[in-house]
Amino acid sequence: MNYKNILQIDDDVDDCEFFMEALQAVSNADYTAIQNPVEALNKLIQKEINPDVIFLDLNMPIMSGFEFLIEIKKQEAIKNIPVIIFSTSQFEEIKLKARNYGANEYISKPSDFNELKKILSHYIV
Repeated sequence: MNYKNILQIDDDVDDCEFFMEALQAVSNADYTAIQNPVEALNKLIQKEINPDVIFLDLNMPIMSGFEFLIEIKKQEAIKNIPVIIFSTSQFEEIKLKARNYGANEYISKPSDFNELKKILSHYIV
Protein backbone atom coordinates (compact mmCIF):
# COMPACT_ATOMS: atom_id res chain seq x y z
CA MET A 1 0.00 0.00 0.00
CA ASN A 2 1.07 3.55 -0.54
CA TYR A 3 -0.57 5.49 2.26
CA LYS A 4 -0.18 9.28 2.24
CA ASN A 5 -2.22 10.26 5.30
CA ILE A 6 -1.61 8.27 8.47
CA LEU A 7 -3.44 8.47 11.78
CA GLN A 8 -1.98 6.90 14.89
CA ILE A 9 -4.22 6.46 17.92
CA ASP A 10 -2.10 5.69 20.97
CA ASP A 11 -2.21 7.10 24.48
CA ASP A 12 1.58 6.79 24.88
CA VAL A 13 3.22 10.00 23.67
CA ASP A 14 6.68 8.39 23.58
CA ASP A 15 5.40 5.59 21.35
CA CYS A 16 3.87 8.19 19.03
CA GLU A 17 7.15 10.11 18.79
CA PHE A 18 9.08 6.89 18.11
CA PHE A 19 6.56 5.95 15.39
CA MET A 20 6.67 9.44 13.84
CA GLU A 21 10.48 9.48 13.68
CA ALA A 22 10.57 6.06 12.01
CA LEU A 23 7.81 7.07 9.60
CA GLN A 24 9.64 10.26 8.62
CA ALA A 25 12.75 8.18 7.91
CA VAL A 26 10.94 6.02 5.34
CA SER A 27 8.06 8.13 4.00
CA ASN A 28 6.86 11.67 3.38
CA ALA A 29 3.29 10.76 4.37
CA ASP A 30 1.26 13.18 6.47
CA TYR A 31 1.06 12.01 10.07
CA THR A 32 -1.41 12.76 12.84
CA ALA A 33 -1.27 11.34 16.36
CA ILE A 34 -4.21 11.45 18.72
CA GLN A 35 -3.84 10.11 22.26
CA ASN A 36 -7.56 9.92 23.05
CA PRO A 37 -9.52 7.35 20.99
CA VAL A 38 -12.87 9.03 21.72
CA GLU A 39 -11.51 12.30 20.34
CA ALA A 40 -10.13 10.46 17.31
CA LEU A 41 -13.47 8.77 16.65
CA ASN A 42 -15.32 12.10 16.88
CA LYS A 43 -12.86 13.79 14.51
CA LEU A 44 -13.26 10.93 12.04
CA ILE A 45 -17.05 11.06 12.21
CA GLN A 46 -17.05 14.86 11.82
CA LYS A 47 -14.60 14.54 8.90
CA GLU A 48 -12.06 16.79 10.62
CA ILE A 49 -9.47 14.18 9.69
CA ASN A 50 -9.48 11.81 6.73
CA PRO A 51 -6.68 9.23 7.02
CA ASP A 52 -5.82 6.55 4.47
CA VAL A 53 -4.95 4.17 7.30
CA ILE A 54 -5.20 4.05 11.09
CA PHE A 55 -2.53 2.58 13.37
CA LEU A 56 -4.37 1.70 16.58
CA ASP A 57 -3.11 0.72 20.01
CA LEU A 58 -5.29 -1.72 21.94
CA ASN A 59 -4.49 -0.89 25.56
CA MET A 60 -5.79 2.61 26.23
CA PRO A 61 -7.86 4.20 28.98
CA ILE A 62 -11.26 5.72 28.23
CA MET A 63 -11.82 3.47 25.18
CA SER A 64 -9.85 0.35 24.28
CA GLY A 65 -8.72 -0.39 20.77
CA PHE A 66 -11.34 -3.13 20.59
CA GLU A 67 -14.08 -0.67 21.58
CA PHE A 68 -12.77 1.75 18.95
CA LEU A 69 -12.96 -0.97 16.29
CA ILE A 70 -16.56 -1.72 17.22
CA GLU A 71 -17.50 1.96 16.99
CA ILE A 72 -15.70 2.72 13.73
CA LYS A 73 -17.32 -0.28 12.01
CA LYS A 74 -20.76 1.15 12.91
CA GLN A 75 -20.04 4.33 10.93
CA GLU A 76 -20.81 3.92 7.23
CA ALA A 77 -18.58 6.81 6.11
CA ILE A 78 -15.44 5.59 7.90
CA LYS A 79 -15.88 1.84 8.40
CA ASN A 80 -13.72 0.97 5.39
CA ILE A 81 -10.61 2.88 6.51
CA PRO A 82 -7.95 0.19 6.99
CA VAL A 83 -7.02 -0.30 10.65
CA ILE A 84 -3.67 -1.78 11.61
CA ILE A 85 -3.37 -2.76 15.24
CA PHE A 86 -0.05 -1.54 16.61
CA SER A 87 0.22 -2.90 20.12
CA THR A 88 2.58 -4.53 22.59
CA SER A 89 0.56 -7.72 22.99
CA GLN A 90 1.91 -10.73 21.13
CA PHE A 91 -0.73 -13.26 22.18
CA GLU A 92 -2.32 -15.09 19.27
CA GLU A 93 -5.80 -14.92 20.83
CA ILE A 94 -5.52 -11.11 20.99
CA LYS A 95 -4.44 -11.00 17.33
CA LEU A 96 -7.37 -13.22 16.35
CA LYS A 97 -9.80 -11.12 18.38
CA ALA A 98 -8.52 -7.95 16.67
CA ARG A 99 -9.11 -9.46 13.23
CA ASN A 100 -12.58 -10.63 14.30
CA TYR A 101 -13.36 -7.04 15.34
CA GLY A 102 -12.38 -5.77 11.90
CA ALA A 103 -8.66 -4.99 12.06
CA ASN A 104 -6.90 -5.44 8.73
CA GLU A 105 -3.49 -6.26 10.20
CA TYR A 106 -1.78 -6.72 13.56
CA ILE A 107 1.74 -5.53 14.28
CA SER A 108 3.50 -6.06 17.59
CA LYS A 109 5.34 -2.87 18.56
CA PRO A 110 9.08 -3.34 18.13
CA SER A 111 11.52 -1.64 20.48
CA ASP A 112 14.21 -1.39 17.80
CA PHE A 113 14.12 1.72 15.59
CA ASN A 114 15.46 -0.05 12.49
CA GLU A 115 12.91 -2.83 12.90
CA LEU A 116 10.12 -0.25 13.09
CA LYS A 117 11.41 1.44 9.92
CA LYS A 118 11.40 -1.92 8.16
CA ILE A 119 7.83 -2.64 9.31
CA LEU A 120 6.60 0.79 8.24
CA SER A 121 8.33 0.48 4.88
CA HIS A 122 6.44 -2.77 4.33
CA TYR A 123 3.03 -1.42 5.35
CA ILE A 124 3.20 2.22 4.23
CA VAL A 125 5.35 2.50 1.13
